[in-house]
Amino acid sequence: MASSKRIIIGLGNPGAEYEGTRHNVGFEVIDAIADRVNESFKTNGQSKIAWGKWRGRPLGLAKPQTFMNRSGLAVEELVRKNNLDAQDILVVVDDIHLPPGKVRIRQKGGTGGHNGLEDIADWLDSNNFPRIRIGIGNDFGRGQQADYVLSRFPEDERKIIDPVISHVRDAALSFVTDGIVTTMNRFNL
Repeated sequence: MASSKRIIIGLGNPGAEYEGTRHNVGFEVIDAIADRVNESFKTNGQSKIAWGKWRGRPLGLAKPQTFMNRSGLAVEELVRKNNLDAQDILVVVDDIHLPPGKVRIRQKGGTGGHNGLEDIADWLDSNNFPRIRIGIGNDFGRGQQADYVLSRFPEDERKIIDPVISHVRDAALSFVTDGIVTTMNRFNL
C-alpha cells in the first residue's frame, strides 16, 4: 500500500572520521535537506532520523548508522516500521561509475556493484526503489577503491560537489511533492 509519507535516505558511514568523505556524500545531502526544512536528528533504531513536512507532505530524513555495506538492515527497519512500500523511499548514494558531479536519478534499477545498494536490495528483496546517484569519480589504482571512497574530496572536486549537493537536495524535495518521474525529468544532470 503506497503511503503519502516519504523517507529520503542518505547512505554513508557514521562517525566524525568519515565526515566529508566521498562515500558520505549521501549524508551531506540529508544534512542539507534537514537545514532547508529546519529539522534535527534523533537516533531511532538503526538510523538517525528527522521527521517533518515539506509543502504539507510528511517527510522523513534518515542516515543509517549501520555503516555503508550494511545499510539494508536500517532501510528495511524504516520501511517496515513506517508501513511503506519500496517506492516510498528515495536513496541518495555515491557512485564511482559517474564523473564527479554527475547526477543520475532512477525510479528503480540495478545496484551497479554498490555494496550499500546491494544490501538494501537484499533486505527489501527488491531493486524497485528510487535512487539518486552522485558521481564521485574513480581516479584510483587497482586495489585502491576503499581508500579512494573513504578519502575527502580535494578542493577542486569540492567546488564541483558542493553545488551538486544543493541540486540533489532540491531533487529529493521534488520527489516528496512531485514524484520520481517528474523529479527525473527536472533534475538529472
